[in-house]
Amino acid sequence: MKKFHWDSKYLQGGISAFLVICASLLFYFGIFHMSTLLNGLKVMGNIMMPVICGFAIAYVLVPVINFLENKLIFPFMKKQKIAVTKRKTRVIRYICVLITLVLAGYLIYALIAMIVPSILESVISIIYNSPRYIQNIGNWIENLLENNPQWGVTAIDLFDKFSAQAELWLTQDLLPQLRNVLQQLSSSIVDVLIFFKNILIGAIISIYLLVDKEGFVAQGKMFLYSALSLGKANQIIRNLRFVHKTFGGFISGKIIDSLIIGGLCYIGTSILNIPYAILVSVVVGVTNVIPFFGPYLGAIPSAFLILLVSPVHCLYFVIFIVILQQFDGNILGPKILGESTGLSSFMVIVSILLFGGIFGILGMFIGVPVCAVIYAALKVWREKSLDKKELPLEISEYMNIDHVDETTLQPIFWSEETEETKSDEMKKDR
Repeated sequence: MKKFHWDSKYLQGGISAFLVICASLLFYFGIFHMSTLLNGLKVMGNIMMPVICGFAIAYVLVPVINFLENKLIFPFMKKQKIAVTKRKTRVIRYICVLITLVLAGYLIYALIAMIVPSILESVISIIYNSPRYIQNIGNWIENLLENNPQWGVTAIDLFDKFSAQAELWLTQDLLPQLRNVLQQLSSSIVDVLIFFKNILIGAIISIYLLVDKEGFVAQGKMFLYSALSLGKANQIIRNLRFVHKTFGGFISGKIIDSLIIGGLCYIGTSILNIPYAILVSVVVGVTNVIPFFGPYLGAIPSAFLILLVSPVHCLYFVIFIVILQQFDGNILGPKILGESTGLSSFMVIVSILLFGGIFGILGMFIGVPVCAVIYAALKVWREKSLDKKELPLEISEYMNIDHVDETTLQPIFWSEETEETKSDEMKKDR
C-alpha cells in the first residue's frame, strides 16, 4: 500500500484551491450580502461573548499575576533558599490568581462605594433643583426680551408655532409610541442582565486561562509550528508579540492616564468650588479613555450641567479643562503611553472615526491600537518591497522627489531645471 504524504504537492495545491474558493465566497458575501454577514458575526459574537469577556479579564489581570510571582514571591523564595518545585509553582499560581481576583473585586467595590453615592446625590440634587434652573433660564430670556423688544414678537411667534407642533406631536406621535418605549425599556433590562451574566461566566473562564496561561500559549505555538513552515511560524509569533505589546501598552497606559486625569479633575474642581465635582470628574475620567474626542465628549455635557447652576463656575471649568487636557496631551499622555502606537494625529482621528462608526464606543477605544498594528504591518511590507527593489528606505529620500532613475535607482529631486528638461524631451518626442 502506497504511503500517504501530507507534504505532497497535490495536497498543498488542493488546500490552496480550497482556501482560494473560501476567500472568494467571503469576498462575494462581503460585497453583495454584507448585512447577512454582519448579522451572522453579531450572532456568533453574542454566543461567544462570555468567552471574549473571559479573555479580556484574563488579559487585564495577567500583569498583576506576573508581578506577584516574578517580583515578590519567587525572589523571596530564592532569597530564603526555598526550592521551587512544579507542585509549589502550581500552588503559588492558584494563590496569585485568588489574590488578584480578590484585589480586582475589592477595587471595583471600593470605586463603586466611593463614586456611586456621590453620583446619586448629584443626580438627586439636579432633579430637585431643576425647577430653579428652569426659572433661571426663564428669567434670563425674559430680561433679554425686555431689553430687546423687537425679539419679543419673534419669540412669541416661534413659541406659538412650536407649541402647536409640540401638541400635535404629543397626541399623534408620542402616545402611540409609549408601547415601543416600554418594550425598549424591558429589553434594556434584559441586556443589563445578559451583560452581568457574561461578566460572571467570563470571570470563571478567566480563572482557567490564568491558571494555565503558559500552557495555552505553548499549545498555540505548537499548532503554528506544526501547520506552517519554521520561518512563517516565527514571523507570526513575532507579529503577535508586537500586537500584544501595542495593545497592552496602549490599554494599560490609557487606563492609568484616565485615572490620573479624573483625580486631577476632582482636585481642581474641588479647589475651584465647582458644583457636582465628583460627577463631573467621573465623566471626564471615563471619557478620557477615548483618544482625541474623549475630552470633548466629557467636557461639553459637564460644562452645560455647571452652566445651569452658575455661568461663572462654568467659565472656570472650561478654562480648567482646557489647561488639564493640554497637560494630558503634551506631558502626561506621551510620558505614560510613549510611542506605543506610532500613529500620527491624522491617523488617530481617522481610526477613531472609522472604528467608532462601525463598532460604536468600543470601536473608538480599540480603533487606535488596531490601526497601529495594521500600519506597522503595512510598514514592514513596504520596507521589504523597497529593499527587494534596492530602493531607499528613509522617508527623507522621497521628500520633494520627481522620479527615481531606472538605471542608478537614485531619487531625482524636483526643480525648475528638471521641468525644463522634461519639457524639452516631450517636444523632441513630438
